[in-house]
Amino acid sequence: MLHNFGSINLDHFYRVPHLVAPGETLTSRDYRVGLGGKGANQSLAMARAGGQVRHWGRLGRQDAWARDLLFEAGVDVSAITLVDEPGGHAIIQVDDRGENAILLFPGANHGFTQDDLDARLRDTAPGDWLLAQNECNALPHVLNATRDRGLNVAFNPAPMTADVAALPLEACRLLFVNRGEAEMLTGEPAGSEAEALLDALARRLPDTETVLTLGGDGAWYQHGQTRHFQPPLPVTAVDTTGAGDTFIGYYLAAVQAGESPVACLARAAAAAALGVQRHGAAESIPRAAEVERWLRQAKHDH
Repeated sequence: MLHNFGSINLDHFYRVPHLVAPGETLTSRDYRVGLGGKGANQSLAMARAGGQVRHWGRLGRQDAWARDLLFEAGVDVSAITLVDEPGGHAIIQVDDRGENAILLFPGANHGFTQDDLDARLRDTAPGDWLLAQNECNALPHVLNATRDRGLNVAFNPAPMTADVAALPLEACRLLFVNRGEAEMLTGEPAGSEAEALLDALARRLPDTETVLTLGGDGAWYQHGQTRHFQPPLPVTAVDTTGAGDTFIGYYLAAVQAGESPVACLARAAAAAALGVQRHGAAESIPRAAEVERWLRQAKHDH
């Protein structure tokens, strides 16, 4: 089982002619609300990939439909607590040029106590996986406690903050970082080559498996002296929102299924490539059957 200690947000999208200026009242032409949060997106991706995932979360009681959506996708929601406080949400303006402005309220995602988390940890078993991002509180406690219980830890330090450097990252078996996160974590300059980032990550965390995602430039896997490169796939992206979360969910489902790192990279890259051809975050995450067809077609073409 993989336990995902992750955020659940509701994303409120407003379509506006231009981003609201101070003191201005502006009428939105369109409005929609959808499931968001890196944690929820990664759980959803893993479930759609066929993985076994239990989500650890806190959600405002009025937003229980988001828990139901995860349940319908195959996520174990028994460790999602409904609370009488505002849940996490984002207010997102999108203007006619595609620019956006986002106001994020962490809400219930920042309300975990050590007792809450210890109760969830008691339902884990040695050898289980725990996945975490950087959108919930109490990360140091979780990372230390999971190591003590013999869990395999996967960590995606997004959004990247200065606090991440002080976390017990050596507790992680698997680290997912993009270029910017790798630069901040290692102190390498902006625009560094992938190989330089991998070298620096190996020095920083020599025992940790690392997956470095580079968007349209592919992805790398590294562990010790072993490196594998996944070339970018030839697609035209229309919306990259949630692509990284899709990649991580599919990668971990493949790990859970016993696939090799090369196969994990290929499956995750295919899922992300399908997702960026669609609008939205959670709604863009493909199903396993679609990814299988993509991989079969790619194998046939070669």
